[in-house]
Amino acid sequence: MSKSVEEALLERRSRRRYTRDRISDEDMDFIYKAIRNTPTSYNGEQFTVIDIDDQELKEKIYGLTNQKQIKTCNHFLVFCADFRKITVAAEAKGVDVSRFPATVDGYTVGVIDASLALMSALVAAESRGLATCPIGYIRTVAPDVVSELLGLPQGVALVCGLAIGVPNEQPDMKPKEPESLLIHHNRYRQDDMAADLLEFDRVVSEYNRTRTGSKSDNDWVSHIVGYYHEGVAKNILEAMRRQGYLTEDK
Repeated sequence: MSKSVEEALLERRSRRRYTRDRISDEDMDFIYKAIRNTPTSYNGEQFTVIDIDDQELKEKIYGLTNQKQIKTCNHFLVFCADFRKITVAAEAKGVDVSRFPATVDGYTVGVIDASLALMSALVAAESRGLATCPIGYIRTVAPDVVSELLGLPQGVALVCGLAIGVPNEQPDMKPKEPESLLIHHNRYRQDDMAADLLEFDRVVSEYNRTRTGSKSDNDWVSHIVGYYHEGVAKNILEAMRRQGYLTEDK
């Protein structure tokens, strides 16, 4: 069932349960076209997408991440920052390749391009009535192993994954921060935001206690900060450097 742009954006929720039905070639072609039309820095298209529909490969990645939706989805798209392509082209034309990909700004450009492409794919999939779930953990859990499984060469680095399937659930909409916290006008808010943030923390806690399906005692602040601590413990900097990123001190 197709959805309007408004429905695809405002009714979107991460869905992790899928039927065994395959996604049509027509729908996947539409998603590919949306990805191709993604706006990118300098129109350099500093990203690449690996579309995984091989069940054995999906299960290997599931074994690393313990994210069940990876093995049960029909297509698992992996979005990568990619300066390999421009490097190959520059070398073929005899153009000196800049150290830009190795800088903080270069890495940021690649991540932004890949993230924009993921959102293009997500909205395209949702507009066709498909279910999606972004998975950032693929970047942090075992980047060297995943990079090897996907054959990622130097200059290509993991950013995020997107599970796509035919939906088999309709979970409750999660609370989102109020507009006053997300949209600031002309300059960053100067007042004390603590009261608004703690109220949102309360709303999330209430949602987790009362939502349909599995419930939890998770709040917002401690739960999210816990993810930050886990991310720091993974220390992915060296893995990114092995792919050619963040080796310059600038």
